[in-house]
Amino acid sequence: LTRLGSGGPRLLSPCSHVELKPISGLAIWTCKRAKPVTTVHGALTAATPVPLTPQKSSLRTHDAQRGSRVLPRASGIVDATASRQLTPPGSQADKLNVVYKFGGSSVRDAERMREVADIICSFADMLPVVVLSAMGKTTNLLLECGVLALNVEADKIQDLRPLQDLHKLHMDTCEELNVEPSVRAEVVKLLGQLQQLLVGICLIQDLTPRAKDNLVSFGERMSTRIFASYLRTMGVPAQQYDSFQIGMVTTDDFTNADIVYDEALPQIKATFDARKNLREVPIVTGFLGRGQSTGAITTLGRGGSDLTATVLGAALELGEVQVWKDVDGVLTSDPRIVKHTQTVDELTFEEATELAYFGAQVLHPQAMQPAIRSGKMGVRVKNSYNRNAPGTMISNARNMDDVLVTSIVLKNQVTLVDIISLRMMGQYGFLATVFDAFGKHKLSVDVVATSEVSVSVTLDPRKSDNLDLELSMLKVDLGKIARVTSRNDLSIISLICNVQKTSKILQHTFEVLNDSGINVVMMSQGASKTNISLVVEGRDGQRAVQALHEKLFIRLKEAEGL
Repeated sequence: LTRLGSGGPRLLSPCSHVELKPISGLAIWTCKRAKPVTTVHGALTAATPVPLTPQKSSLRTHDAQRGSRVLPRASGIVDATASRQLTPPGSQADKLNVVYKFGGSSVRDAERMREVADIICSFADMLPVVVLSAMGKTTNLLLECGVLALNVEADKIQDLRPLQDLHKLHMDTCEELNVEPSVRAEVVKLLGQLQQLLVGICLIQDLTPRAKDNLVSFGERMSTRIFASYLRTMGVPAQQYDSFQIGMVTTDDFTNADIVYDEALPQIKATFDARKNLREVPIVTGFLGRGQSTGAITTLGRGGSDLTATVLGAALELGEVQVWKDVDGVLTSDPRIVKHTQTVDELTFEEATELAYFGAQVLHPQAMQPAIRSGKMGVRVKNSYNRNAPGTMISNARNMDDVLVTSIVLKNQVTLVDIISLRMMGQYGFLATVFDAFGKHKLSVDVVATSEVSVSVTLDPRKSDNLDLELSMLKVDLGKIARVTSRNDLSIISLICNVQKTSKILQHTFEVLNDSGINVVMMSQGASKTNISLVVEGRDGQRAVQALHEKLFIRLKEAEGL
């Protein structure tokens, strides 16, 4: 079965006298050789029985956290939702009152875009601004195109496999969703511009950060145009916006720009205030901005669509931003590592920020800042496969009386640097000199532990272009005042917790690690008072998280009757 434009579904069948027709909202198998088949209030009737054995078919649905599963379909009847119109959202709202953000997996193909559209139109009391990421793995494919363009001849650019995959994905989606001809032409034009950019990268033999930001922007620019057009064809007023054209002003730090809030917030508000009477659903590109000085397209770092959503919410002074994922909310640990994870009902912004910085793939690390600045906006993480689940609400404060540990996060492949002073005790300026050197070489520190004569820090090699070289230069700079050593392939285990109960937490934590034969290399309690970090050997990381989760979230709660 495939959907082909406005003609509705067609059955791919070896039986030439069988066809599939949309009738009264259903798609019905009919036989050309028989007398006409009619429907009466959804029931099939025929003057003469028709001997017909339809091909087996199925309906695909989704479990809340376990992906897709297959349900049997009634013989002779298939889904025909592609032909029905949607009810525009917000019939009970008088203005835009929420931001929805959907990531790449939520809009990876035409079918998922249909489901997202259905979610958007499911709530009469919500008139949303919708932020979309690029479709599926589009950003990765675009970056792959950029790298390959440096190694082929210019006349071979059009033959790059990832470029062909991108063309097929977006044109097939246009076809399946029956988007407007003008939008299809826009997508074709963007694909042409993408190819021209790749030719330029090939000719100058340089993929600069500025060119890289321009390159990856094509994903969001195409996905939002396609989706807005689909909504319009389904009877929902919608308008596409490129965020870099509506006031998303950023610094000119290409590939990892920061929002310039004093300029961005009023410009975005003015853009939407001018269109507030149109009752349309704005569809906005995530991840992208406009450089304050250059005016060029910038990006907010991987996962920056979360930040786009919260900036829009702050600019429009809304009460809630909803980030739609494929799980029921923030979980007590990574479900790929730990069985029986649980949903966290509430988080503070501090807790959510710590989770993001230490590797939880839920929200962009900077996404909390606009909400904190707003002072009245909450962020809710929801499940696009389980839309009625309440999700996790993130806000300024919550009752911590009964909270011990909120979540456990594992960050692998980190480097530990130990710096021991060669000077006598009591010498001032040691730490200042050390961190000046880190700043000089643009080394970003994750965890730090200090004493009067030594400091230990962890570094993430993924944040550095060449960590080995930068560490060598650091050792040269600090060689006169300190002995510098480093160790690779370690793991950070972060306990996002109520540190008012530190003694109890550490009692259970070290009991578990001792019983598991796992040694702690370094420990640090964050100044935020929501995080205790432990550094262990990389080979022990997953095993430690599994054992700690079992103790802190299952056995301990069972023992306390919770």
